Parts: sequence; structure tokens; C-alpha cells
Amino acid sequence: MISKNQIKYIHSLETKKGRNKENAFVAEGPKVVADLMAFMQPQMIVATEEWYRANPTVSNGNGCFVVTEDELRKVSFLQHPQQVLAVFPIKDKQKEAVVEKKLYLALDGVQDPGNLGTIIRIADWFGITRIFCSRDTADVYNPKVIQATMGSVARVDVVYVDLAELFGSLPEGYPVYGTFLDGEDIYKKALTSHGIIVMGNEGKGISPAIGELVNNRLLIPNFPKGRDTADSLNVAIATAITCSEFRRG
Repeated sequence: MISKNQIKYIHSLETKKGRNKENAFVAEGPKVVADLMAFMQPQMIVATEEWYRANPTVSNGNGCFVVTEDELRKVSFLQHPQQVLAVFPIKDKQKEAVVEKKLYLALDGVQDPGNLGTIIRIADWFGITRIFCSRDTADVYNPKVIQATMGSVARVDVVYVDLAELFGSLPEGYPVYGTFLDGEDIYKKALTSHGIIVMGNEGKGISPAIGELVNNRLLIPNFPKGRDTADSLNVAIATAITCSEFRRG
């Protein structure tokens, strides 16, 4: 049986302050938990008998709790809990911002946890294994981010850096791409197989300071040209379109 103190501990991980204090984060649902368990050992598992029966290799020892669906609802951050909740350690908080001849994403002030989680999932789909985030981007370990990644957070490194410093340290001519209303049509632009793709804040786009460091300005055009349409695309959708074009060739 899970205790009130253990429930209180799990609930404390809903906030960034709590996660930083405990150096741990929460993941929920069979797929997300299974993908993370392939890479790291959970500190705690709270799950229904149904989940334990489906995962007989998981030891029902210290840190493992069998609960009813009603008890799981008291612990879960989800409106509709999904059989299992697990607490994992936060590792490598200060990851080195190494840039090689690969394709990367950089997020400049993406605030919405759902958007960040979806972008991580998109990066995973398109084989982008590292994302550089400005320090004001949403916290990757926010439960809503973890949930939106659908397990992709286990395969994609998220590194928080000063983007201006990172771009300033790049080799001369290293491609840095960003989407702008005055950019070159992405469907006509010759794209490189490596570089950094910058995606901006949901409301403000790429900040002026970072925009000055972008050496390849791209436009995702609307269709047909000149038609009245939406003001902009959701940042996660724009990321998917952009990554798809980079991988198309």
C-alpha cells in the first residue's frame, strides 16, 4: 500500500522546484514508462495489478506498489490515469552543448509544455537526437511535456543553453536556419543535410537577437499564394513541416 507521504512526494514532482529538489520526474502510461525503462531504472512504480501482470519481469519489491484504479487516480497527474505511474531520476542536468555535422533543432522560448513534448516526438521521428533549448523554454521534465513526447524523451537529448553563445561558437558558415515571413520558400530552397533549425516562441516567433544569428531564413508559404488565411502555424506543426523538408532530399 502506498503511503500519504509517498503520494505527497510524487505530487511534489509536478512543480519544477520539486523536481529540482528531488532530482526526479514522473512519467505515466504503459508506453511512456516502458520506453523510459529501456534506458533507465525507475525509482518508484505505482501500478495496477493489470499492469504488473502484463509486465512479469518487473520485480514487485522496494519502490513498487500495487494500487487500485481509485488509488492511482489519487496519485496521477492525468484526468484519466493509464495503469502505471513511475518516478525516474533526472540525469545529466548539465549536458555538454556539442555541435557536430548533424541536424539539430533549437527552441527559442517555446513556452507550452504540449508543444515542447510534441516537438521532441517530431525530432525522434525524423532522427534528430538533440534539441538545444533557450533557458526560458518550458522544462522538459514537466509531466505534460513527458506525456506529450509519448516516450520519445528517452531517445532525444534536450540541452538548455544560451543560444546566442552557442551560435557564436559555431564554425564559420555553419548553417543556422529559421522560419520568417520574409524568408525564402522552403520548397524551393536548397537545404543542407546538417545544421541547426531554430523554432521560435508561440506568439512572438524567433527573438530579434537570435534572428540576427540565423544565416538561412526560410518561409513556409500558405496556399494558394495571396489567399487570406491564418496568421501563423502552430510551432509544433511548423517544426514537422520543416523537418520533413530537410529529410526529403
